[in-house]
Amino acid sequence: MRLSRQFWQRCRRGVALTILCGSVGLSTPPLVVAFALIGTEKRAATAEQSVDQSPQLPSFAGIAKTAMPAVVNIASTYKEKPRRRRPPAPFPMPQPGPFGEDDPFAEFFRHFFGDRPPPSVQQSLGSGFIISPDGYILTNHHVVGEASQITVRLSDKEEYKAKVIGTDDKTDLALIKIIVKRPLPTVPLGHSAELQVGDWVIAIGNPFGLEQTVTAGIVSAKGRVIGEGPYDDFIQTDASINPGNSGGPLLNLQGEVVGINSAIFSQSGGNIGIGFAIPIDLAKPVVSQLQTTGTVRRGWLGVTIQAVTPELAKSFGLTEPTGALVTEVSKGSPADKAGVERGDIIRTFAGTTIKDSHDLPAVVAQTPIGKHVEVTLLRRGTEKTVTITVGDLRQQAEAEGTENIAADWGVTVTDLTPDVREAFRLAPTQVGVVITEIASGSPAERAGLQQGDVIEEINRHPVRALADFSKHVTEANGQPTLLLLIRREEQSMFFVLSRRG
Repeated sequence: MRLSRQFWQRCRRGVALTILCGSVGLSTPPLVVAFALIGTEKRAATAEQSVDQSPQLPSFAGIAKTAMPAVVNIASTYKEKPRRRRPPAPFPMPQPGPFGEDDPFAEFFRHFFGDRPPPSVQQSLGSGFIISPDGYILTNHHVVGEASQITVRLSDKEEYKAKVIGTDDKTDLALIKIIVKRPLPTVPLGHSAELQVGDWVIAIGNPFGLEQTVTAGIVSAKGRVIGEGPYDDFIQTDASINPGNSGGPLLNLQGEVVGINSAIFSQSGGNIGIGFAIPIDLAKPVVSQLQTTGTVRRGWLGVTIQAVTPELAKSFGLTEPTGALVTEVSKGSPADKAGVERGDIIRTFAGTTIKDSHDLPAVVAQTPIGKHVEVTLLRRGTEKTVTITVGDLRQQAEAEGTENIAADWGVTVTDLTPDVREAFRLAPTQVGVVITEIASGSPAERAGLQQGDVIEEINRHPVRALADFSKHVTEANGQPTLLLLIRREEQSMFFVLSRRG
């Protein structure tokens, strides 16, 4: 057997190693060491080749550098007051709700903004991002929706007082604005529909008051329903999101906003790798309406639905559990007028296949009010098509005969039933409708209306019940102002509501 020169060189190195080992009382046969060295060199070469061929992790430095100037810190201050009832969901479905609002973290607020406020005042921290150079900022409703004062701090430490343009608690979105003398940096909006599970994403915000914090992770899942509202469609990510990140952007590798960080799942209050962001595709039409009118109008059918389980699918003669099962139809609603019945399974809406019951609310909400759409139903094993004229979601409570939501003016009212009179301590002889909710930033809030106020007149016309309220509000459509006579405790007074502040 002929041995190469390299082999003998390795043997000589092995002998040298044997001498070195012997000097410390060890003994290793030179050939064993030589063959060991050969194996070591081969393994090192293989490992080096493997590293060269493995994909390199991306650097997020460029994305962070570009986007961070457009991310802001939001400090909200609000006085404690009775918790407002949320408007009824257009598609009531039993949902678990383990995700609460961000804790105020008063200690962090004290550290960054001064002494702890009095017990009657609460403060919270959040994030947002600039979407236009003239100072429009997108954030979460739960960050600013109930605030009496909002302070925005830019990345260069400049501070501004912000005004709420409009909020939407159903999607947890809010649009605020600051008055600036120079164009501000913005971050572009992307398309969340293009995201795939496993894609890299970057979150920027102010967790626990630590400004301009950048974290990264991947898209863990899409279309998550977490019980936050009728339009849940969250992006789940393991990018670190903590209290204070709410309202901040979730970015793709092109530096585009694909989501608005909104919630986390945690038993400790900190991040455990499960965060949720509102898809930017869901936010775009909401933001457009908020910027134009300060409110959001949505399509409405007037049905209560539930998911089609495998057991239900089998009993209804379906081969797979798809569609939305109608459990109730509101009297006088668009669905009722079109002939939809309890037990129908809605399979398509305006050409869109309803794979799951959760798909229907979002599709209906984005449909223009007054549009005629074809809806495919499965009724007692037979497919049927009906045409529905999509209504306005604000008509929902009125159709149910309990409430009326005048969204343009920012008030929700209800009839003076015995229970309502008792709850608001109203006299048995009092007539009118009582205000149960006032939208943040609305004309009603700007005018100084309060929950519990009783509307006795609209534009000098008497209001004795919901029917009167609805009639006179409808007559005022298109008018810039609304004159109300309000009864508050023992005093009556006039208020003027203006559509724009």
